[in-house]
Amino acid sequence: MNIRGRKREGAELSVESLNDIMFFLLLFFLIVSTLANPNVIKLMLPSSKQSEQTSKKPISISVTNDKRYYIEKQEVPYEKITPLLKTYLAKSPDLTVVLRLDQNLKVQDMVDVLQIGVDLKVKMVLATERAR
Repeated sequence: MNIRGRKREGAELSVESLNDIMFFLLLFFLIVSTLANPNVIKLMLPSSKQSEQTSKKPISISVTNDKRYYIEKQEVPYEKITPLLKTYLAKSPDLTVVLRLDQNLKVQDMVDVLQIGVDLKVKMVLATERAR
């Protein structure tokens, strides 16, 4: 009779591939986080109860609290907005412009920018923040 017990081996966990998985996850989240917020101009948008998404890639015009104008992410003086919109309109005749105005601006500031769109016959949409 063999009284000696069997020699049992401990369970092993291979962690060599764990480094690769963590690297790919880190890379994925870094790329996604840069795409999450395309507009880096900080504005406090007015709020609304309903919102509508546009289907095409619109051009963004942002106006900060101190009346600095941006088309996409490029700062432009007020006088240059019309010529720049004309160049965008030449490329895409069915252009949609999203207005992102700070909530502390006067209504007249919004009307000034909207008047440019009316003169050029461009569809303009006011961006708002969803009410909570």
